[in-house]
Amino acid sequence: MTDRHVLYATGFLRSTAVAMTGVLLGFYLPVAGLSKGEIGAVVAAGLAGGAASVLAAAVVAERMGRRPFLVALAALGAAGTAAAAFLDGAGALGAVAFLGMLNGMGRDRAAATVLDQALLPATTDDRGRTLVIARYTLLQDVGRAAGNLAAALPAALVALAGMGEIPSLRAALLYCAALQLPAVVLYARLSPALAPAAAPRPPPVSPESRRVIGRLCALFSLDSVGGGFLASTLLTIVFRERFGASREEVALLFAGASVLNALSHLGAAWLAKRIGLVNTMVFTHIPGSLLLLTVAWAPSFPVAAVLYLLREGLVEMDVPTRQSYVMAVVRPEERTTASAATGLVRLGGWALGSWVAGMVMAGAAVTLPLVISAGMKITYDGLLWFSFRRLKPPEER
Repeated sequence: MTDRHVLYATGFLRSTAVAMTGVLLGFYLPVAGLSKGEIGAVVAAGLAGGAASVLAAAVVAERMGRRPFLVALAALGAAGTAAAAFLDGAGALGAVAFLGMLNGMGRDRAAATVLDQALLPATTDDRGRTLVIARYTLLQDVGRAAGNLAAALPAALVALAGMGEIPSLRAALLYCAALQLPAVVLYARLSPALAPAAAPRPPPVSPESRRVIGRLCALFSLDSVGGGFLASTLLTIVFRERFGASREEVALLFAGASVLNALSHLGAAWLAKRIGLVNTMVFTHIPGSLLLLTVAWAPSFPVAAVLYLLREGLVEMDVPTRQSYVMAVVRPEERTTASAATGLVRLGGWALGSWVAGMVMAGAAVTLPLVISAGMKITYDGLLWFSFRRLKPPEER
């Protein structure tokens, strides 16, 4: 099993567990008695834990060694998800969400993914970089689709096994924890060439790269705060309260969205070869944000579902292209730092956005977070294009 295949396999399994957990929390937290504001706070705590893990990746991973650090992350994720299955208070759930990096966004973007993305370019050359990362993100989205479908497991347990609502949800969360355990073994198989032993300190970052990373982080913070308004846990509440969707319908909708995300990643790699990474990021993201606005005013769930799926077919095309671009505009030895810095900003923004969105939903229209998110993301796209359209990756020069 090659290093690339190890990273592909762990990305798939982790994404499956994260996606399933994101939807399940939208079902579990309300029946556990949490208010919308408390739900937003728990989601924010999990994302803050993910952000802390990314910060640790930047500071500790090189000194500890990438392999043991990745193994420890996989073990913590499994333990935190399992612990959440036995807790029901907002404080306790917030604590294990932080320690276990529970991701209510339903999208796998924490420290393990950050390190995977920093390691993947070393398995190919500049021309193959975007395609390798696109395949990785495709597998993540296939896993996310599987996880979203599996979020219907509690309903099946109630219907077929006669379990109660809360026991069925807890059993499903334990299944999510079990999905994360194989990564403990897989990460231990990474070769020393790709994941070397501990180093005394991270390699220095050049002043030029620091400026580029700083500008990217500033822009990504705007996009990620807007993305925090769209956590799977919060979107589940929107579709259930605004449109009356059932659990099975929500699970199928998110699964369909993940399939479209996966297909769009390969399309993004093809498009980037023709119009460039930055143009692909911007000119596919703006239409997706405009479609998000229409979801907020849809008259029924079927209409909202179609508009949401159209949006998901476009909005994730910036993911592999963004990851490839960040890895391309810094030196190879700076990739872990660049990936950690941008990943930290994104997770921190998601945590802030989720917390604010929970309060907005509690005090105003339940669909208002969709409108706010769309406006922030369109602003980000314009600023990104004007700031970076002239800074080309090596394969475009």
